[in-house]
Amino acid sequence: MKANSWMKAGPLLAAKTAVTAALLSLVLGVGTAYAYWSTIGIGSGSAATGDMQTVTVDAFVAGDTPATTLVPGGTAEVIVRASNPNSFAVQLYSFASNGATTADSSHPLCTTTGVTFNAPASPLTPTVSIPANSSVLITLSGAASMSTASQSSCQGAVFHLPVTMAVRK
Repeated sequence: MKANSWMKAGPLLAAKTAVTAALLSLVLGVGTAYAYWSTIGIGSGSAATGDMQTVTVDAFVAGDTPATTLVPGGTAEVIVRASNPNSFAVQLYSFASNGATTADSSHPLCTTTGVTFNAPASPLTPTVSIPANSSVLITLSGAASMSTASQSSCQGAVFHLPVTMAVRK
């Protein structure tokens, strides 16, 4: 009979030992994981920022001729010159209208121009970069439109379209 009880106790003892070892391993593993993930690091760093100089935009410049002209009911391209005085390149992001369109001084009777600026989608596609300390010409296709409400005194006028240009480093 003793042999029979020893045979029953052996597997039970082995099972208890295995469960105890597993629990002990789990507790030690959790403690190690907690110690690993709860450590704190302290350090310092520094960075400097520079001032970005204003990137300017000038409308149509003498010698820069558009391929299309503006007529009532139509659209035309707008040419701008963007100048970057910074020591690093910048990327053009967007254009927006920044005021009322006016006709040149030789057309004083052109008070209802009917001309509007149609800003291209942002960000500009394709990407336009302006190299450091340089300027580029940018042609914005169909960016000017003229309604049929334009006065006939506006014929032959050069229009001033105030725009704002956004750039990013």
